[in-house]
Amino acid sequence: MAHVKLHIPGPVEVSPKIYEAMSRPMIGHRGQGFKDLYAGLQPRLQTLLGTRQLVYLSTSSAWGVMEGALRNLTTKKVLNCMCGAFSDKWFDVAKRCGKQAEALQVPWGSPIRAEAIEARLATGQFDSLTLIHNETSTGTMSPLDEIAALKRRYPDVMFIVDAVSSMTAIPHRFDDLGVDVLLAGTQKAFALPPGLTVFTASPAALAKAATVSDRGYYFDFVEFEKNAREHMTPSTPAISLVYGLAAKVEEFFSEGLEARYARHRHTNQMLRDWGTRHGLTLFPDAGFESVTLCCFNNGAKPGAGRTVDAAKLQKLMKDRGILIDGGYGKIKGTTFRISNMGDETPETIQSLIGALDESMKSL
Repeated sequence: MAHVKLHIPGPVEVSPKIYEAMSRPMIGHRGQGFKDLYAGLQPRLQTLLGTRQLVYLSTSSAWGVMEGALRNLTTKKVLNCMCGAFSDKWFDVAKRCGKQAEALQVPWGSPIRAEAIEARLATGQFDSLTLIHNETSTGTMSPLDEIAALKRRYPDVMFIVDAVSSMTAIPHRFDDLGVDVLLAGTQKAFALPPGLTVFTASPAALAKAATVSDRGYYFDFVEFEKNAREHMTPSTPAISLVYGLAAKVEEFFSEGLEARYARHRHTNQMLRDWGTRHGLTLFPDAGFESVTLCCFNNGAKPGAGRTVDAAKLQKLMKDRGILIDGGYGKIKGTTFRISNMGDETPETIQSLIGALDESMKSL
């Protein structure tokens, strides 16, 4: 079967080097070999997340830890900040977990702003909130620094942040932000296969979790902390993925974190410039666009620029061996999304742009 290169918002391309690292022989997850592997990773993961807290590894998609955070940290009511398909889903998940939940809904394509959150938190009803930093369904990035600053005024509210499609592509300084949970699945900007989540939690979050009797086991934050102190995980980890993570983190620091962040900004701008050349506009509100993908309009908003048959463009690109995304949720078909996250370079994005240019000639 011919390989189709992924330029969807996740999973993204995984390099042969990472697959090779993942093929190392199995080791016992309670033995010294795994402890050494995890212990060797810990300082660099802490640097990557900007924290002195332990960084945990969960064998799950990010949704496992997202649901776990609700179970560990919500005892009163959760405020779900909603600006797209995935942040909207968190509201549904909260209710399925039996939590009292309230939606802070803004139009898709608009960011979550601090003043809207504060108006709700000021009521005193909430002990947690959820935020997706980079909403991939719309290509919208909410201002995390601005939102995190509210934590100083509401110290008893647990701030739970999904950085699934931004972690490793832009700097995240967990301790400076002062939020309570920061998490990411590895299938997006990490450029690893799905199935592993990297996350950390504040001392306040761990203390709150310890008071909750029905937090479960698999995603029990107290268990993660206790085990991480011994360089272990509560349950059997996906050892192959941890091998891959170790190799990937080595790449991050070999490249240099600031260089990695700059590369993502540059490749994202290349895609934006391509869209401008073709009369396309971006779906998100100006100034709040993602740096890891572009969500282009196709008639989703009045006066939104050139109309493109997104499904036809997707097919033309797939025929060229490249997969882009034809839109997600209620804006499927009226937008299309192209990812630049992970290992993509100016050279690979230029090659992508060449294929896009050729495909656009057939529309």
